[in-house]
Amino acid sequence: MPRRFVAALILGMLAVSALAKDDRAAERHRMVETIQNMALSIAGGVGGLDARVLAALRSVPRHEFVPGDVSHLAYANHPLPIGLGQTISQPFIVALMTDLLHVKPGDRVLEIGTGSGYQAAVLSLLAREVYSIEIVEQLGKSAALTLSRLGHANVTTRIGDGYQGWEEHAPYDGIMVTAAPNHIPPALVTQLKPGGRLVIPVGEMFQDLMVIVKAADGTTTSRRVVPVRFVPLTRGGKSN
Repeated sequence: MPRRFVAALILGMLAVSALAKDDRAAERHRMVETIQNMALSIAGGVGGLDARVLAALRSVPRHEFVPGDVSHLAYANHPLPIGLGQTISQPFIVALMTDLLHVKPGDRVLEIGTGSGYQAAVLSLLAREVYSIEIVEQLGKSAALTLSRLGHANVTTRIGDGYQGWEEHAPYDGIMVTAAPNHIPPALVTQLKPGGRLVIPVGEMFQDLMVIVKAADGTTTSRRVVPVRFVPLTRGGKSN
């Protein structure tokens, strides 16, 4: 038997073995199909999402980032509770916000609101470096352990007040906020690179998902994308 054929056979067996161990891959594929259809059907047209973003969602095991009692719902297209009054975002919103950030392979990205760590995991497959801040210590520590266990070595986390950003590693090519302030935090705009993008839900009871783009001269332009519902962004236990 030719060596080349033997090598191909071994690789094929390894791939089948890996797929067998990943017993929820089919659920992720169905989840991504739902996300694609939803993006194409939205009035006003979000349009097709970037193939790299969809590939990342097919890859990251969302069930690893949710509590065991809701693991069976991990690939349903809706948010889930993760404890302490917080949620993991609807997969469509994760995909949409990631797509709007326009992440490139060499980018440095800041996430405000680590939560379960799922969004950071998705970003880690698209960017060179991801920095993520969580104000709820228990959630932040749990997310850090999950990200480390799953091999997302390019994600750095900390416990702190995301309203102030993370100046030490600025400027950032992209900043994503996964909780809603009632205004755009000035520090995040300051820490954004010229040409960078900030994706953020803004509002109180009801919010708009917004994209802010920073020009070379430091001025910004913004646009509203879709209405959304997020938990409030908190500072020291107070909503902002």
